[in-house]
Amino acid sequence: MKKTLFLLGLTLSLFADKIVVFHAGSLSVPFSEIEKKFEAKYPQFDVIREAAGSRACARKITDLHKKADVMASADYKVIDNLLIPKYAEFNALFATNEMVIAFTPQSKYAEKINQNNWTDILLKPGVKVGHSNPNLDPCGYRSILVTKLAGIYYKKPDFYNKLLGYGDYYSSGEENTKKVIVRPKETDLLGLLEAGAYDYLFIYKSVAEQHGLKYIELPPEISLKSKKYADYYKQVSFKVTGKKPGSFIVKKGAPMVYGITVIKNAPNKKGAELFVSFVLSPEGQTIMKKNGQGVINPPVINGKWTENAK
Repeated sequence: MKKTLFLLGLTLSLFADKIVVFHAGSLSVPFSEIEKKFEAKYPQFDVIREAAGSRACARKITDLHKKADVMASADYKVIDNLLIPKYAEFNALFATNEMVIAFTPQSKYAEKINQNNWTDILLKPGVKVGHSNPNLDPCGYRSILVTKLAGIYYKKPDFYNKLLGYGDYYSSGEENTKKVIVRPKETDLLGLLEAGAYDYLFIYKSVAEQHGLKYIELPPEISLKSKKYADYYKQVSFKVTGKKPGSFIVKKGAPMVYGITVIKNAPNKKGAELFVSFVLSPEGQTIMKKNGQGVINPPVINGKWTENAK
């Protein structure tokens, strides 16, 4: 019986219309659940998800010209800056998050670190930290913005330079490998943290909770969580690579907002629209909240959103 059901499922998947979804690594867990619920509701579709840093996802579309139906970003501005208007017509703002400092029981000074002393702990000799590549992943440049905000909040103006010291922008390979580990996206760093390759990770709260990590919850002035502190966040900025080689986009501190869109030349436009509608639906929002993310209810949609997708 089980073999029959397996073969039936395999046969259905072979004939199902594929919906290719490029999405931020931090959306992997909730989107896995959304995929299952969506396919149960619409068995004629087969969702194919591909996780990467949000900017890397956009580059696959703009630079590598890979075919995709949907793009979901951990920073809605990635869609605004890299995809609209040539590759997408709208941007649906649907979820929120916040930055934390994650660690394991094996991390150096794990029993002593707290919200008040984490900047001192991270600067201690022998302590290693990890963050994702800011040119590929919003979590990377948000990690840098957090260190800059921490310097202001804790009145430690040299904290960013002492810990990371990249200057105005990051060039791959320039990190102090004795102190810092960098990988393309934040989820690439989880296994290394759990294996003890380094001690502390700048990561989204939802991801830390999904993977059962200990974490330091940061003050709202630092965590990039609250609209209330939008002006405070604007005090810091960092440059990331732009659309053309040698160009840059300035990323200012801002509350964390996720965005999702349908790609203009989507091979499966109808399926893409249905998938995005499901993500934005009450059922989709419930799944996001269950996995540790805040939601924007109702979602804020900027641009042209087709009638048959509503």
